[in-house]
Formats: sequence, C-alpha cells, structure tokens
Amino acid sequence: MKTKHKKYTSAVDAIGNTPIVKLQNIVPANCANVYTKLESYNPTGSKKDRMALAMIEGAEKRGELHPGMTVVEYTGGSTGSALAFVCAVKGYKFHVVSSDAFGREKLDTMRALGANLEVIKSQDGKITPELISRMIKRAAQIASEPDTFFTNQLSNPDIIYGFEKMGNEIIEQIAGPIDGFCDSIGTAGSLMGVSRALQKAGQDTLVIALEPSSSPILTNGTTGGHNVEGVGLGLIPELLDNEYYDEARTVDENEARRTALSLARKEGIFVGTSSGMNIAGAIKLAKELGPDKTVVAIACDTGLKYLTEGLFSQ
Repeated sequence: MKTKHKKYTSAVDAIGNTPIVKLQNIVPANCANVYTKLESYNPTGSKKDRMALAMIEGAEKRGELHPGMTVVEYTGGSTGSALAFVCAVKGYKFHVVSSDAFGREKLDTMRALGANLEVIKSQDGKITPELISRMIKRAAQIASEPDTFFTNQLSNPDIIYGFEKMGNEIIEQIAGPIDGFCDSIGTAGSLMGVSRALQKAGQDTLVIALEPSSSPILTNGTTGGHNVEGVGLGLIPELLDNEYYDEARTVDENEARRTALSLARKEGIFVGTSSGMNIAGAIKLAKELGPDKTVVAIACDTGLKYLTEGLFSQ
C-alpha cells in the first residue's frame, strides 16, 4: 500500500512532527527505556528551525517585523541556519554574527541560504563567555540601525512557545508516562518548552538540565572554554525558570563525544556533540530510575554539521 504524503504550502510548513526512536544497543540492561527525538528531520537538520519560525512569526503578529526589514541575530550556527532558512522563505534579509569557533558546515549553510555573515575571531577555537559577549554586542550594534529586527534569542520568550509544540509531540508519541527528560542548556528554550508541555499534560517527569563539566555555571557557578556548540554559553539564560526543572547536572565533553560516536556506530543515529551530551545524561538517569520507566532526550541536529571538526574521525 502506498504511503500518503502531506502537501505543504511552503518549506516552513515542514518544520516539526519529527520521529522519536527507542535506543536499542547503547543502553545497559536493567535501565529505563531511553527515547530520543530526532530533530535532524527538520528542514535545516536542527531543532532550531522550531524557534526560528516562532521568533519570526511572533514578531510579525505583534507588528514588530514587516516586509523590507532586516533580521539580526548572533549564533553558533544552527539558529543562524534556521533563521536564514525562514527569512529566505518569507523574503527578509538576514544579518548574522557568528564565529570561527563554530563548525564550518554551519557557517557555510548560513551563507548558502542567503545570510550576510560576520565572523568574529575566537581565541584558540574555544567557545568562551568573552566570545559570546562580543558576538552579542556586535549584533546589538547592527540592530540599532533603522529597519532592523533583533530576534535576540537569549531573551526572546517566543522560542519557548516553539518548543512547547515539540513537547506536545513527545507526549503524543510516547503515549504513556514520561519519567525523565534531559536537555542541555543554551538558550534554555527547548528545556522550558518541553517541560511546560509536560506540566500542562499532568506528567510527573523528572526534568534534568545538562551543561558541560568544563563550564558548570548552573551547578558550580563557574565558567570555562569548551567545544560543545550551542550550549554552555557561560551565563545563566534569562529564559531559564527554576519552576520548570528539578536538577542541573554536568556531562564531560569527552563523554558526550563518545556517546555521539556510539550512537552513530551502534544505533545508526547521526548527531552532534550536544545530542551526545543529552543522551549521555539520559542514560545515566535511566540507570537511576531502573526498568519499566521512560526517559526522553533530544537529538538536537544532524552529525553532518560536525564532520570537519573531527567528532567522527576516531
């Protein structure tokens, strides 16, 4: 029997409704079931498509963004790629500030989708609080010019709404109790959005916020450099609400990388380092909760964005 495929009016309509997969080979025995939401199925291969669309459409509804204006953002790459994609579909110019600390594939994708890209030089290729601060300041400077709209992802609550939809998808797909949810913290948008959906649905879920052990601002109040793109920005995100998570934990960057490699070679799931961090945290939680429980983690994007940075060269 032929499968019927939905027709979309535009490419942005293809955002969301991504599959969820139970891990079969890397979760030890006598643990909870671990499921991962495959966000690489979004048009630019990342969960950030959801937040990009939510920020643009939220601004349009409020009358803050209209034809002829330029959208401005600072980004490690996936948000920039997503915004470049949404802006291309909707006809906005997009001026983006990023850095050479982030993957070349991400920078090239933004350019390919028509973004005007500025690259801020990093120190030794590391993601540091100082680098993020310089990126934010430059984006704010550009956004002070006439006919611009600053999406300002770290302070934009529209992204929570975009990710609440992802939470609703997870609840529908699991169709039962969700005992644990793990997510790494960048903007905190996906953690907040999914957690809000879980609470509204009456789920009694242990929600864990994850961060790199080399920049443990939530768990230890200190920061440092690392190479886990999109998370561990060296600040406590404005959107992070203590009412929507139970605990913060660290994951070693090397463990995150090993998990990403294991996912590719033992599960056929091709993802980046932050996804490896999420799933490493989920497996640890699954060991604690034990059998007959369910833990969910987000596979944020595709491993295709990390080929030149050596994640899969082992």
